[in-house]
Amino acid sequence: MERIKNYSYENRSQDSETLWIPQTLVEDAGGKSVIDLRTYHFSRRKVYLLGEITEETANHFILQMQYLAEEKKPVDIYINSPGGAISAGLVIYDVIQSLENQLPINMYCTGMAASMAAVILASGQKGRRFILPNGNCMIHEPLFDGAISGSASTIKKTADAILQTKAMTNSILARHTGKSIEAIDKATSFDNYMTAKEAVEFGICDEIRNLF
Repeated sequence: MERIKNYSYENRSQDSETLWIPQTLVEDAGGKSVIDLRTYHFSRRKVYLLGEITEETANHFILQMQYLAEEKKPVDIYINSPGGAISAGLVIYDVIQSLENQLPINMYCTGMAASMAAVILASGQKGRRFILPNGNCMIHEPLFDGAISGSASTIKKTADAILQTKAMTNSILARHTGKSIEAIDKATSFDNYMTAKEAVEFGICDEIRNLF
């Protein structure tokens, strides 16, 4: 597929919000066509984790990686996310781990990798986890969204589940950063923001690198 060097923006209305979708003209044996840039980059084995991590995000990620895994060629994953649902993040984590020995995966933090997004970034292949010079990471304990109500037994079970989730995510961070569980427990006891340099020193990333 050969790209024609110009692009346009398509204006779409969704839920009374205006979305600007960049597009480009491409040319192949079948002639010229217009595709959005995300599709264009996917055809070049680039995957984007942008915005909140949701079940839909995880489902789309599975579909993309299953397709790309059919060829044992490098994949680039770009992360700019405040985090999101832990269950969805763990699905993405499992997919990345299952491909550990199948194909090279380069991961780039292009802005912010916070909460579950930081865990996903840390779980990348050693030597292939990058962060832009002005990128940031943030790690913390799992948060409970909403009020807890019910019987004492229900509240205890909820608290136990949160602690189990904390132990799981901290264990993952410890494994991929090389730090002890005790060090991770301490580091995640508050909203721990890190510059690109600090994220490399902590072990979430391997190297500060520009995209181009």
